[in-house]
Amino acid sequence: MSIQESIRQTVTENQVVLFMKGTPTFPQCGFSSAAVSILKSCGADFVAVNVLADNDVRQGIKEYSNWPTIPQLYVKGEFVGGSDIMRELFSSGELQQMLQQG
Repeated sequence: MSIQESIRQTVTENQVVLFMKGTPTFPQCGFSSAAVSILKSCGADFVAVNVLADNDVRQGIKEYSNWPTIPQLYVKGEFVGGSDIMRELFSSGELQQMLQQG
């Protein structure tokens, strides 16, 4: 299975996926930490993928989404955005609605 197929499988088989630097209990950058905090504030169950554990995933997710930065949030297989977009959607209440529909 290619890295792109593996990423596609991860984002389609899980409702909420966060590609991040580090883990939810030990984020390795401020943006990943903010993304985890936002998802926890929403009460979301999510799968976290630590891109620092595999450089192929780290590069592959940027190609998959055509988005240059990490973290990256996927909800129901759709790319939502990074931590800044998550913060905006959370402030407006849109993120909570996305996460509750399902």
